[in-house]
Amino acid sequence: MVLQPDPAQLRVTPEIDDGRFRQYWEHLPCYLSVHDREFRIIDGNRRFREDFGDRLGEYCFRVYKGREAVCEGCPVEATFTDGVSHGSEQLLTTLRGDPVQVMVHTTPLRDDSGEVVAVMEMHTDIGAVKKLQADLARSQDRLAQLFEEVPCFITVQGADRRIRHANRKFRETFGLDAIGKPCFEMYKHRDEQCLVCPSQETFATGRSQHHEEVLVTAGGEKLNALCTTAPLRNGNGEVEAVIEMCVDITEMRALQSQLTSIGLLVGSISHGIKGLLTGLDGGIYMVNTGFEKGNPERVQKGWAMVQRNVERIRSMVLDILYYAKDRELTVEKVDLVALFGELRDGLLKKATDLDITLDIDVGPELGIFAGDLAAIRAMLLNLLENSLDACRSDRQKERHSIRVGARRAAPWMVVEIEDNGVGMDRETRDKAFSLFFSSKGLKGTGLGLFISNKIVDKHGGEITVDSEPGRGTRFVVRLPLEPRPSVQPREA
Repeated sequence: MVLQPDPAQLRVTPEIDDGRFRQYWEHLPCYLSVHDREFRIIDGNRRFREDFGDRLGEYCFRVYKGREAVCEGCPVEATFTDGVSHGSEQLLTTLRGDPVQVMVHTTPLRDDSGEVVAVMEMHTDIGAVKKLQADLARSQDRLAQLFEEVPCFITVQGADRRIRHANRKFRETFGLDAIGKPCFEMYKHRDEQCLVCPSQETFATGRSQHHEEVLVTAGGEKLNALCTTAPLRNGNGEVEAVIEMCVDITEMRALQSQLTSIGLLVGSISHGIKGLLTGLDGGIYMVNTGFEKGNPERVQKGWAMVQRNVERIRSMVLDILYYAKDRELTVEKVDLVALFGELRDGLLKKATDLDITLDIDVGPELGIFAGDLAAIRAMLLNLLENSLDACRSDRQKERHSIRVGARRAAPWMVVEIEDNGVGMDRETRDKAFSLFFSSKGLKGTGLGLFISNKIVDKHGGEITVDSEPGRGTRFVVRLPLEPRPSVQPREA
């Protein structure tokens, strides 16, 4: 049975019966309804009747939501309980079955004694607002996804140089705990701010900055990066943060270095060959004139010059070939004792002529280990010839010596080559294994130690140098007793 409202209940606020106010009530662009303590609707405006029907006297929870019981957290019930207004978001269903998202506000209606006898409920359709909110949320999600997935390093930094936000690639590369940390700590493992800070420059000028940096990953790997900063402004136009985007250009720089190296290689080879040809011409001239004048001593001296320069040409060509061809190692059994014996036979005459003692102390207990025999021979020969040149260049000592030792120290085969030649200062030590760096001037190509280091690194080992000017130099080479998995063994 549908209950009909008591007309007396509608006069709890006499102003509603006034024609003018009733007209306002009817035409308000929202749902207005009045409820009694039994949750029955005792009045409703035109908008209410259009969407929910002329259902006065029915329970509000049935009219608005098709329910058979009072809604949990009902604002009408709360207003009857405490006599104050309440608000909430609700989802209603019209008579046609259409869902309507609304914002609900209730107001108590009192009689002359101040008692709450009814509650007026106003439902404002917020469907359009919810749609805008959903669109905004989707846009924010897309922006957040773009920020997260962009294939470069992005951070947002405050004026205190601390990272406020960082994208996934940055966190994976530089550390998951980046938020709140100083940018110089995360980007470069520094304990103090950088001398030149593009982010601070952007804070100061409000303009973007472009710069190239060497960054250090969480694992200690160095990256070349092209970085750009841009200001983030608040509503007043003030710069409140700076966004920094860094693009990894390490591979590009490596390619650029290789192209530069090719140019340097061509120039270095040209100058080196020119000097060697000049030496050959001089030796040939002395041999020819020695024969013409019947001077055997002159012939012998000229022939020694020819042999020395031919040996230099051979060494240069081998180094160039090794540098030019980035080949995989061919692993076979290496007998270090036999190899050092071969090297000693080849270098002994040269060392004797230079009055340099060559002491190679390796015993049969070294045994056999796995490696590329040809590459290891070239590496050891380069180191020994470097020591010979260091002793020959030293004019401060009367006697010079080169000592070679080797031992097994699992998982390494350790080789030590020590001389008492001219030695190296710190700058020379730091650059000793750099491509085309030579402390011998025109007499060196800058390839020998670079190639040696490359061979050791290819085996998965390491080479260190300890040297002081005037004291001499000590090279320590560590080669793995077993080859790395990526090294291909020689087929039998």
